[in-house]
Amino acid sequence: MVLIALLIGVLGGYGAIVFRVLISEFQRLVWDSNHLLLADIRALEWYWILIIPTVGGVFVGAIVHYFAAEAKGHGVPEVMEAIALREGRIRPRVVIGKAVASSLCIATGGSVGREGPIVQIGAALGSTIGQWLKVGPGRLRTLTGCGAAAGIAATFNAPVAGALFAVEVVLGDFGVPKFSMIVLASVAATVVSRSYLGNFPTFDTPPYTLSHPGELIFYAVLGAVAALVGVAFIRVLCFAEDRFDENSAPLPIKTAIGGTAIGVIALAFPGVLGVGHESVNNALQGTPAVPLLLGLLVAKLLATSITLGSGGSGGIFAPSLFLGGTAGALVGNLAQVLAPETAAPPGAYALVGMGAVVAATTHAPITAILIIFEMTNEYEIILPLMTSCIIATLVSSSLHPESIYTVKLVRRGVNIRAGQNIDVLRNVKVREVMRPDPVTVSPNMSLPALLNLVSNSSERCFYVVDDDRHLRGVISMLEVQALLPGAEVLRDLVLASDVASTTWPSLTADEMLDRVVAELDGDYGLEIPVVEDGVLIGALRTDDVLTRYKQEVLKREMAVSLDHH
Repeated sequence: MVLIALLIGVLGGYGAIVFRVLISEFQRLVWDSNHLLLADIRALEWYWILIIPTVGGVFVGAIVHYFAAEAKGHGVPEVMEAIALREGRIRPRVVIGKAVASSLCIATGGSVGREGPIVQIGAALGSTIGQWLKVGPGRLRTLTGCGAAAGIAATFNAPVAGALFAVEVVLGDFGVPKFSMIVLASVAATVVSRSYLGNFPTFDTPPYTLSHPGELIFYAVLGAVAALVGVAFIRVLCFAEDRFDENSAPLPIKTAIGGTAIGVIALAFPGVLGVGHESVNNALQGTPAVPLLLGLLVAKLLATSITLGSGGSGGIFAPSLFLGGTAGALVGNLAQVLAPETAAPPGAYALVGMGAVVAATTHAPITAILIIFEMTNEYEIILPLMTSCIIATLVSSSLHPESIYTVKLVRRGVNIRAGQNIDVLRNVKVREVMRPDPVTVSPNMSLPALLNLVSNSSERCFYVVDDDRHLRGVISMLEVQALLPGAEVLRDLVLASDVASTTWPSLTADEMLDRVVAELDGDYGLEIPVVEDGVLIGALRTDDVLTRYKQEVLKREMAVSLDHH
C-alpha cells in the first residue's frame, strides 16, 4: 500500500502538470497567448470575447454529454459520491474526459478553477489503479482519497493542505492507516510538481504583520462577511443549475448559452474569465478601487454560477479564493477608514478573506487555514486566519447546513456525513421488502362477511380488488372500527367498496425505500399497497422496513469493522 500510494502521488503530480499544459495550449490556440491576461483580453475586438466562450461551451457540452457525464460540474461531489456509494469506483475514462473538458472550459473563458478537476482526475487515477490491482473496498476508498490529495497538493504546492483536504472533505475519516497513505501520496505529488513548476507560491502575497490585537475585531467581521458571500455563492449556483436543468435543450446548447452569458459579463469585467489569478493578485496588492471590487465580486459570483449551472466543467476552489480576495479587500478598505493607524493594508484582508470564503463554502476550516498558510509561509497570519475561517464556517453552516459539495449530492438524494452515505436504505428496492400476498376482498363483499374476515385475521389492511386484481381501494382497521356501532342497521346496505378508502397512496416495486419512508411516517403509517400498472402485487409494512433498516445498519458496521482490520 505504501508503494501504491507513492505511485498514485507521482501520477497525480504528473496529472496536475499535464492538466496545466492542456490549459496553456488551449489558451494559446484560442487567445494567441499562453496566459489569459487582462491586457490580452482588452486588446481583442469585443465580439471575440463573446464568440470564444460560446464555441468553447459547445465543445465542453459535447464532451460531457457524449463521453463522460461525470466531467460535468466541479468534480469533488462526484468523487465523494463514488467513495460513499460505489466503494471508490470511478470509471477510467473520467481521467481523459475531465482533463479535456475542464482544460477547454477554463481556456475558453469558463469562470471556474482547476483545483476541482485535478482532484477528480487524481481520484480517478487512484481508483483505476486500485481496480486494476483488485484491492478491497476499504483500500480502494483510501487509494481514491490518495489521488484527491495528490491533486490538491500538486496544484497549490501545499502537501499538508492536500492531505487534510482528502480526509476532511472527501473521506471524512482521520484514521491513522488511511491518513498515512494519503500523506505519502500528497508528498510525492508535491515533489513532482515542484520539480517541474518550482517551489513558488500560487499568488503574489504581500508581507503580513498583525500590527494591533484590536484588528482581530475586523477579522471577525470579515469572517461574517465571508460567510454571507459563501452562502450567496452556494444559493446562486443552485439557482443557476435549477434554471438550466429546467431547459430541455441538448447539453451543448445549454453550455453555449452559458458561454455567451459569460462573454457578456466579461465585456464589463474581463477579470472573470478563466481562473482569475491575475485579478486575485491585484486584490492582494490592494490596487483595485472599491467600486471595481464590488463589481468583480458580483460578476464573478454570477459568471461561475452560470458556467457550472449550464453544464460546464471546472472547480469552485479558485472562484472561492477570488470572491474571498475581493470581499477581504472591501473589508480592508473599510478598516482603513475606521482605523487608519492600526489596520493592515487591504491586501492583508484580501489574503485572509480568501481562506474565509473557502471555509464558508466547503465547511472545511482546517483545509482553508492550511492552504493559505502554506501559500504564504507567514506564521503571523495564523491568528487572523483562524478567527475569520472559524467564524465563517460557524455562520455559513448555521445559515446553510450543506456545503457547496454536499448540497449537490443532497439534491440528488444522497446524504453524506463523515464520508459515509447516511441513507442506508437508498439502494434497497421496495420489491425486496414488500409482502407479496396481502389479503384481498371483492368490491361486492357484504358488511357481515367483511366484519367476519376482519375478526378472524391479524392483518392491518384489506385490499379491494376486481377480478383482474386492479386495486380499487384500501380498508384499514380504523375504517372497520368506525362501522361497528351501526353494523346491524348497515349490514344489508354497505359493501366493501363503500368502506374502502380511495385516497390511499401506492408504490411501485422498483422505488427505493429511502424515498417511501416519508409516506410510511405520515397518515398512512400502517402499510402501503404496491402496484404495477394498477394491479396489486404486494404491500409494504412499517415493521418490515424497520427490520431491513436494522439489517443494513448491521451490515455497514460489520463492513467498517472488517475494513479497519
